[in-house]
Amino acid sequence: MEKLYVNLGERSYNIKFSSDFAGLPDAMAEINAPPKILIVTDTNVERLYADEVCALLKDNGYDAAAYAFEAGEEHKNMNSILGICNACIEHGLDRKSMIAALGGGVVGDMAGFAAAIFMRGIDFIQIPTTLLSQSDSSVGGKTGIDFAGSKNILGAFHQPRLVYINVNTLKTLPNEQFVSGMGEVIKHGIIRDAEFFDYLCENADTIKALDSDLLIRMAKTNCAIKADVVMHDERENGLRAILNFGHTIGHAVESAYDFQMTHGECVGIGMIGASYIAQKRGMITAYELKRIEDTLKLYGFRTRVKLPESDVVMGYMQKDKKKLMGKLKFVLPVKIGEVMQTTDVTQDEIYSAFDYIGGVS
Repeated sequence: MEKLYVNLGERSYNIKFSSDFAGLPDAMAEINAPPKILIVTDTNVERLYADEVCALLKDNGYDAAAYAFEAGEEHKNMNSILGICNACIEHGLDRKSMIAALGGGVVGDMAGFAAAIFMRGIDFIQIPTTLLSQSDSSVGGKTGIDFAGSKNILGAFHQPRLVYINVNTLKTLPNEQFVSGMGEVIKHGIIRDAEFFDYLCENADTIKALDSDLLIRMAKTNCAIKADVVMHDERENGLRAILNFGHTIGHAVESAYDFQMTHGECVGIGMIGASYIAQKRGMITAYELKRIEDTLKLYGFRTRVKLPESDVVMGYMQKDKKKLMGKLKFVLPVKIGEVMQTTDVTQDEIYSAFDYIGGVS
C-alpha cells in the first residue's frame, strides 16, 4: 500500500492510498485506534459505503456505529454539528473514543469540527470518498462550518490521526463532483508543481477514465504538495495561504450562488479571475493564462460564467476570513508552478476580472 507521512511533530500522521477499504483495519491498528468509533457520513455516502465500512470495523473488533446527516452544503451548519455531537453521546463516546469521517469535504470539515469540540477534543480519522476531499480537504487539519452567509467562517485546526484514501470510491462520483475535485488538483499544479500541471495536461483522457493505479499516483502527488505546504505552515501564518489560490473570488461566487455551484467549479472561476489579474499586471503571459483555461476546459470546467451583480459578489468577498487589516488577500500566479500573495489588488482590477469571467470584452 502506498503511503505518505505528514510530519507535524506530535500531530504527525500517515496518508494511506488504496483501491479498496480492506486495509483500513490494519491502518487503524497501526495508530492504536480505540475500540469505540462513530462513523460520521452524509445521506449520499451512507447508502454507498457506510454499511461496508461499519461491518469491516465490527469484524475486526471495533464497536462501530454510523451517523448520517442530510447531504448538501446547505447543511454545513451548527445544527448538523449538534446532531453529530448528540450521536457521539448516544453511542457512548468518551475522551478516548474516535470519530471517522466517511465522505466528501463537507463530511470531513464537519466531522473534524465536531471532534475538535466534543469533550474539548477527541481524535478523528479521515476516509475521504470524493476527489475534492482526497486531493485537498482531508489533509491539513482545517475543519469548519458555514455561518451568516460566509463559508467556513467557524472552525478549528484539528489534525486527523490517519487519512485513508480508497481511490475507487471516485468511480461512484457524479461527473460534476469529479470536475469539482479537479479544480483543487489543477490548483496544486499551478501553485507549486509545473511538472505535475504538465502531467495533468498530457494525461487528461487516462485520468478521466479513472484508472486505479493512475488515480493513486495522482492522489499521492496531490497530497504531497498539500502536505509539504502544511508542514511548513500548519496554521496558515504565511506560506499555507497560497493554497487559497482561486478561493478569494471562488468562495464569494459560491456564496452569491447560494452554493448551487460546486466548490471546485467556483475555485476554477476564481483561478481564472486571479490569473487574469496577474496577466494584466504582466506577471504571467497571455499564453500561460490560456494554458490555465485550456487545462480547466480539458476536465469539463466552464471558463466563462454569468456572475451575479458585481457589487453582490464583492459584498461576499468583503466577508472573506482571509482579509488582512481590512484588505483582501489575493494569491496571483507568477508563472505556472509559482504564486505570490498580495493585498494591493484594486476594486477596478477585481471588477475587470468579473467582466472577463462573464465574457465581457
